[in-house]
Amino acid sequence: MDDLLINLLASIIAGTAVWLAGLLVRRRKLGRERAFFGLTAGTSCLMVVSRHASSPSEFSVHRRDVAALVELATIARECGAHADRVGESQPTGEIGRLTEFCVGGPGGANPRGATHVRTILRGVRYEVCEEEKRRLSFTVGGTAYTQSPETSYVLLARFWGPAGGHPVFLLGGLSAGSNLAAARYLAAHHVALHQKYGADRPFALVLRIVEPAAYGTDFTELVADVSDVAFQPVAQPVPG
Repeated sequence: MDDLLINLLASIIAGTAVWLAGLLVRRRKLGRERAFFGLTAGTSCLMVVSRHASSPSEFSVHRRDVAALVELATIARECGAHADRVGESQPTGEIGRLTEFCVGGPGGANPRGATHVRTILRGVRYEVCEEEKRRLSFTVGGTAYTQSPETSYVLLARFWGPAGGHPVFLLGGLSAGSNLAAARYLAAHHVALHQKYGADRPFALVLRIVEPAAYGTDFTELVADVSDVAFQPVAQPVPG
């Protein structure tokens, strides 16, 4: 009887230790995730999304951009925060006040993204390389990443405004499908990204989506880390 009681107590102690260890691991993982995204329990984050480029409606959003927002909202919910969706024509407030997810390439459909690229990601340039076919591209460090039927690209970046505060995540794709690919990549790889960049280093990554018509976002790969050339300082005037 004594042996049975001792074994029972030992099992309870061992089980409690395993449970506490698992709880500690989960709390540490959650803490790292919150630090990486700049989110805490009970806070809000902004989600700025492009207007559907081919829709006449001001409030229309491409279904794949909606899917990207769902991925990002899931991240926020895991961190105990909630997401507020902001249209491209709605005021978003100053940079750094809240964590911001800006979804969509900085063309005419996403003025907020264009502002981020113009003022912070000065080493990046988006353009239409073939007007008649509406082929989009962006250039970083002298390398052009051009959309084609077989390949699309997206720039995934994290950065801060001059006053610091909360980070901005830019998912600047050449298509709505590439925006979704970036959101899924961020959700799947944020642990590895935290290990490399921590909670306070900006980064800019070029992702390639291979055969999107056949594979959707399933074949998404990292092409280049362009952090060293994407963030350019303001050009100083030459003294006369």
